[in-house]
Amino acid sequence: MMNKRFTKVLVTSITAAALVAGLGACGKGSASATTGGSNEITLWTHNAGNPDELKAIQGIVDSYNASSSAKAKIKLQAFPQDSYNDSVVSAAAAGKLPCIVDIDGPNVPNWAWAKYLQPLKISADLSGNLPSTVAKWDGQTYAVGYYDVALAMLARASDLKAAGVRVATIDKPWTKSEFQDALSKLKALGKWDYPLDMGTAGTGEWLPYAYSPFLQSAGADLVNREGFKTADGTLNSDKAVDWANWFRGLADQGFIAKKSGKDSTQDFLNKKSAIVYTGSWSADKAKAALGDDLVVMPSVDLGAGPKIGGGSWQWGVTSQCQNTDAAMDYVSYSLKPENVAAVAKAAGTIPATDAAAALVPAYAPGGADHVFMDFSRKYAVMRPETPAYPFIATEYGKAVQDILAGADPKTVLDKAVKAIDANIKSNGDYKN
Repeated sequence: MMNKRFTKVLVTSITAAALVAGLGACGKGSASATTGGSNEITLWTHNAGNPDELKAIQGIVDSYNASSSAKAKIKLQAFPQDSYNDSVVSAAAAGKLPCIVDIDGPNVPNWAWAKYLQPLKISADLSGNLPSTVAKWDGQTYAVGYYDVALAMLARASDLKAAGVRVATIDKPWTKSEFQDALSKLKALGKWDYPLDMGTAGTGEWLPYAYSPFLQSAGADLVNREGFKTADGTLNSDKAVDWANWFRGLADQGFIAKKSGKDSTQDFLNKKSAIVYTGSWSADKAKAALGDDLVVMPSVDLGAGPKIGGGSWQWGVTSQCQNTDAAMDYVSYSLKPENVAAVAKAAGTIPATDAAAALVPAYAPGGADHVFMDFSRKYAVMRPETPAYPFIATEYGKAVQDILAGADPKTVLDKAVKAIDANIKSNGDYKN
């Protein structure tokens, strides 16, 4: 279901679960540092399988190394994404972390709690960044990214017109009742087995990333964010059960497949659905295929406003770095608008700042993709900024799959809450 762009941007919950297991094995990490001398420091990235983005990052490294003000030589080492987190966990346990690492945004609090990372002390001004590109925990900033992505609904204007359905806009998104009406009208046309593709074949991090925003739009959440000590009364609240019934109702009414195709965007372009719930990573391909018939719409408002997941790959400095000044200096240098723009353009993602977006025509004001930046600013909700997130994500993913399969929503959500609360308690509320 997910294309290469989404797979690149988000780590799977299976990997996240492995991270939690790894933390359990090595406690809260080692503070020793064995990452080389002061003349060279190492940077690790997950981009070994992403040549365009890797080339852009190498360009920043080369530019920094060639500058007269460089405080050390940066050495880049790239890993395949599938093995990246395991490599970091193993290095942390052995006291051999590099100075600079990239981290999937939702995992930053976990890595900070585990003492893998130290708070950022950089000269770059982050006040103009998209909020979802700055990762914080316990009141401090631990990582910053060059980009984000944004969820949206793509459709053909001609299909909506044929069904008598208005195009949803950022100023006037579809309400819950309008969404129901739109899907009913589209289904009545008889052109598709399922008028909506929600990517239900997805696994791993796609499940919380894609579907917890609907939970939040319904007025519930994955965990109580006041202290992050419990999910009880939040993930199993009446509003959460309402969300679960609505979500499964989409399948029960024949609006979505319980298990979609592997590539929802391609299925949409092949006219297997009227609307696809996907993200900014699919926009260029869809535009190339559909031209002016493509419409990009915000997610549905289930009562608390449309919501989308926030937070993608970001950069941090490890607690084992022996040349922190140089590492922080490089991170600051890398955040220049031209550097941020180069990576965002190569990755096909939303630049983290307006200054960088101005250098990427599609994301500049009036550009074809600027709407995704608007969605991010207005609708993005960070996945819970707690070290418990990887565990929460795994339990929520299981709940989503069970609910779609027909299990009783309240029973499923209560079970998830019990597991999450036990995990939080067993880790001492993940206190620093």
